[in-house]
Amino acid sequence: MRFARSVVAIVLGCALGWFGMAGFAQGGNTFKGRLSKVPVDAKMVPIIVGTGTATAQLAGTRVAISGTFEGMLTPATSARLYESKIRGTRGKAVGDLTVTHAANGTISGAVDLSASQVDSLKAGKLYIQIDSEKGPEGHLWGWLLP
Repeated sequence: MRFARSVVAIVLGCALGWFGMAGFAQGGNTFKGRLSKVPVDAKMVPIIVGTGTATAQLAGTRVAISGTFEGMLTPATSARLYESKIRGTRGKAVGDLTVTHAANGTISGAVDLSASQVDSLKAGKLYIQIDSEKGPEGHLWGWLLP
């Protein structure tokens, strides 16, 4: 009887561990970001407005990104994925994204990452930046977080 309980406990523990790891692996490949305004200086505060959300799905070294934005005063002109050495600071461009050239719209695209860029994504050091006519150096930013 004691042996049977031990076997059941071991089997149950292994099953929970297996399914728990599978859920962790799936959750560990999805990243979300909230796009918010980033005025570069005080005179830009009233004209840099809007919000948005983005989701990124990592498959191997390829990240697929989709999202929406709204409420900008001027049309979006471009969108890119960036990598920063420190979260919250400007970084270098990693890849271009497709963006609706309007005040409200969508962003999408897929970017092939290097191994170190995958590590940066998992560490929350990749962000999306949408530029606009009035905010050519960044209108909305969104850090991709697990």
